Amino acid sequence: MSCHRDSRRRFLGYLGMSAVAAGVTGKVSGSELPIVTSPRATDGDERFEPNWGERLTITVGHKDADLVGHDDRVLQAAVDYVARLGGGTVHVLPGTYTLRCAVSLPSKIRLLGSGAESILTKIPSETVDLAADSDWYDQEVTLQNGKDFRVGDGIVLRSKNPDNGSQTVIKRTLVARSGNRFKLNDGLRENLWLTGKPTCSSLFPLLTSEYTSDVLIENITLDGNRANNENFNGNYGGCIFLQDCNRYTIRGVTARNYNGDGVSFQICHDVVVENCHSHDNADLGVHPGSGSQRPLIRNNKLERNNLGLFWCWGVKYGLAEGNFIDGNRSYGISIGHCDTDNVMRNNVIRNSGKIGILFRDDSRGQDFWANRNLVEGNKILDSGGDEGIAIDITGKTKDVRIVDNEIRETRKPMQRTGIRIGEQAGKVEMTDNRIEGFASNIVDQRDLG
Repeated sequence: MSCHRDSRRRFLGYLGMSAVAAGVTGKVSGSELPIVTSPRATDGDERFEPNWGERLTITVGHKDADLVGHDDRVLQAAVDYVARLGGGTVHVLPGTYTLRCAVSLPSKIRLLGSGAESILTKIPSETVDLAADSDWYDQEVTLQNGKDFRVGDGIVLRSKNPDNGSQTVIKRTLVARSGNRFKLNDGLRENLWLTGKPTCSSLFPLLTSEYTSDVLIENITLDGNRANNENFNGNYGGCIFLQDCNRYTIRGVTARNYNGDGVSFQICHDVVVENCHSHDNADLGVHPGSGSQRPLIRNNKLERNNLGLFWCWGVKYGLAEGNFIDGNRSYGISIGHCDTDNVMRNNVIRNSGKIGILFRDDSRGQDFWANRNLVEGNKILDSGGDEGIAIDITGKTKDVRIVDNEIRETRKPMQRTGIRIGEQAGKVEMTDNRIEGFASNIVDQRDLG
């Protein structure tokens, strides 16, 4: 209980912003504004507000709760109710909650679970072909067979674009039906023509949000029912999927068994993922997505995913610290396209299937590489197969600092390499690293050129 009280205090402070307000000044034409010493709730002013001692808490459970149920409907009702009253906590009591649609999180709420005893999972996925063309302005689709679909289901519509061959992906909710015709919660805005072989699948994130802020997800277990679901790309789904959100904290969450990513967030800023366990997901453990600024990935366990931590495109000024990254089938950490000015410090990265830390190559633009990143104080152990590499710096990556890391191979040396630097790479600083057990401790291909 002390942990919950402490988290609740942090959350209330997070919403009230009074801790920031007490010491914040602004400047107008060179002069400082007065310090706000007695914040009040003022209509329309979200910057300064008292740290209220109590906000609404709603319990959700199978029984003996404020709202009783065991699916997405009761959870959605709870978060919407709390948000309508200005924010607060939805406490999910022990039990398994099976979702037919993602739970969409509004701003200024705390979703608090009961640890391993409160499990959110999803139905097995079904995929059917569409039976009629739908144009981009339509708000309905016709399925070949709609028997496994219900009003309220979350779905993804996928098709081949008839003009350029790319894949079209549309996430929607079924809101009405007549036979095999289903109305959607929003218009398509893309063509779904039978020539593109369009399909409808019951695939969705477990928790999701768009254009919201100031949310805490804490102490809950998310299970993607991987064995009974198709793969769903991490740019659209995951146990948690966020798009265009700010100031989310994901703490003490287990994200497991999703046929896709554990935690994915796209163009989201100031996201904190800490003390979480993302494991046995088909794709990425934690996926700071394109354009995300200042992510903090701290003290997590990322195990037995395809890839542990994936810095996507243009992720900047982030910190990955104190994470245990073990047994991921391809890479422990992957960083690449315009991912600059990040720090990876004091992580344990071991038993990676191919490479411990990969600096990806991307030659499609003038300077798309992962420049000005720091790799410091990590333990990188037993990376890859017979030709495995602990740290691989490819392309024209430059201004990378590799400092004070322990890089070891405890198996036979074989053809394994500690650090490999590609022939086109720029400046790489290597200081005070301890490298042992490899056939080659350092291979600098710039010297060979």
